[in-house]
Amino acid sequence: MRSAESWSSPAARCPTAAAPPRWGKVAEGSRHAIEHHFLEEYSHSSAPEVFLAACSQRTKRIRLGHGVMLMAPPYNHPARAAERIATLDLVANGRVEWGTGESATAMEMGGFGVKPEEKTALWAEATEQAANMLAMTPYPGFRGASFEMPCRNILPKPVQRPHPPMWMACSRRESIHRAARNGMGALTFAFVAPEQAAKWVEEYYDIIRSEDCVPRGHTVNPNIALVSGMSVHEDEQEAIRRGLDGFRFFGYAAKACEEQPG
Repeated sequence: MRSAESWSSPAARCPTAAAPPRWGKVAEGSRHAIEHHFLEEYSHSSAPEVFLAACSQRTKRIRLGHGVMLMAPPYNHPARAAERIATLDLVANGRVEWGTGESATAMEMGGFGVKPEEKTALWAEATEQAANMLAMTPYPGFRGASFEMPCRNILPKPVQRPHPPMWMACSRRESIHRAARNGMGALTFAFVAPEQAAKWVEEYYDIIRSEDCVPRGHTVNPNIALVSGMSVHEDEQEAIRRGLDGFRFFGYAAKACEEQPG
């Protein structure tokens, strides 16, 4: 993780403003870009689809993931979410992982008029309908609690049919269970011990294999990912020193998410 000093410029917070990403030409695995808004110290990644599109033209094998796209209609209308996911999947030649989420900070929800008590229902409705828009020709239309739309054919369609693999942002054990019940991959942002992580993974797959798993999309994505901190250096003590410095700044930035501008 970077030190506080290294985050002092916009380029440091937005990878595309610094240098073209080249690592993916040889790297395997995936790169996830998270959508955030108004979080001055924490993230400047307000348009991750632009960054991921740039990565798609500089890589060949690495998977490119929204980790996550905020799905409540005040953030992203479901039709626009579907169009952007499909377009990114086309330019990436079928390498997109579609991460979805609700958002968590009052700064973001307040800026877009999302009520905290409604965000889960908004996510569920919009995510399901965006998946339908990608899978159906034409989309038959919808009238729900958060948006309505007449029958339209959503274009383009993605390379991965019926839609790219779907993920849900998780921060605790209960949301991992919900991801499994929705047949979605669990993108888990929670620093836990390996023993606890193993238990959560076991519980996730138990639900995936059960009748409780009812896909919110048109396919099941039986995968789980958990975040972990790591600091590497030839000298162990230097690795610890640099790692702690980065974690301290992360804690500072996370607390700053709720500070008013100015």
